[in-house]
Amino acid sequence: MYQHSIVLIAALLLSGCVESAPATRPKRKTTDKIGEFDPNAGNEIVKPEVKITNPITGPLEAYHPLMQQVAALGIEHAVNLFNASEGRYPNSYDEFMARIIKENNIRLPVLSPGLEYQYDVENHKLLVIRAGAAKAP
Repeated sequence: MYQHSIVLIAALLLSGCVESAPATRPKRKTTDKIGEFDPNAGNEIVKPEVKITNPITGPLEAYHPLMQQVAALGIEHAVNLFNASEGRYPNSYDEFMARIIKENNIRLPVLSPGLEYQYDVENHKLLVIRAGAAKAP
């Protein structure tokens, strides 16, 4: 009986000495593809609101809207920094892409199929648009 206890204790102590492989995190898909918002196109602007319908899958339901909110906050911060240093907002979509996205190497989380990022130059906001969802007149 005494020998079994010693073997068990030794096995437990030695099990902590084994070096494990470092955990690798799955790589998140990102994009820098942002279109120019056209307010006259009649596209549907998607509000990134968290709507939990099931308490078990709630965190999964919240993931994409929360990632959209974080992306919008990052863009808003970069645009505000640009405004603080330049004394103005980007004049055009091209300046936004060059000075905000490219210079800061900003990568946004990939959206669900059917959604796309667009930048509203007039209001200095990143929007999520439902692609090809023009409203009927």
